[in-house]
This record gives sequence, C-alpha cells and structure tokens, in this order.
Amino acid sequence: MPHEIDKGFKQSKYMTALSLFTSTGTLLCCALPALLVTLGAGAALAGLVSTVPWLVALSKYKAWTFGVAGFMLLVAGYFKHKAKYLPCPADKHQADACNRMRKISSVIYVLSVLIYLTGFFFAFIAVHIFY
Repeated sequence: MPHEIDKGFKQSKYMTALSLFTSTGTLLCCALPALLVTLGAGAALAGLVSTVPWLVALSKYKAWTFGVAGFMLLVAGYFKHKAKYLPCPADKHQADACNRMRKISSVIYVLSVLIYLTGFFFAFIAVHIFY
C-alpha cells in the first residue's frame, strides 16, 4: 500500500508541473503577442519572433496548443484530486512535508489554470472583441 501512495503523489506532482508548462505555452503563443501589440510594441514582437521562431508555430496551431494544454490540465486535476485523499505518513516531519507539497501543488495548479484562461481569452475572445 505505501508504494501505491508514493506512486499517487508522484503522478500528481509530475502532472501538475507538466500542466504548468503546457499552460505557459498558451500564454506565450497568444497572450504575449496580443499584449505587445496592444502596448504598441510591434517592433519588440517582431524581434521576439525572429529570436524565438517557434512562437509562430504555437500561434499557427493554437487550437492544438490549447487542446493539449486543456487536456493536460484535466489530467493533472484528476491526479491532484485522487492524491488529495491519499494519507500522509505518520512521521511528523514527513507529514508536514506531505501537507506542504499538497499546498504547493494546489498553488501551481491554480496558477496553471489562470495562465490557461488568460491565454484562452486573448487567443479566442479578445480577438473578436477588439479587432
């Protein structure tokens, strides 16, 4: 049983971190260029795109980018929910570490969702409102 608990915590930790990276990709693909153009920094955006050309591919395939990121957020949420009900160790130091990691995981997950929603707004909603 302890092996299953460790496996559940590891899955939750890895999926939460992976969801942060995928949701950050949505922010880079759509929110950052929209912000730069809104602020009148089109030249800075052109310099950024010439330095980091893969941003164009993320923007070109934004539906796939958001689909994968959304799927990863759902999977991370599932594993995080599943790990919430796993018991922490009886040792006080390990239990404190376990509870601290749960809080950190929750903060990272909420941050990932907020980043995803910000990117989604700029990619799909703001485009139709402001342009």
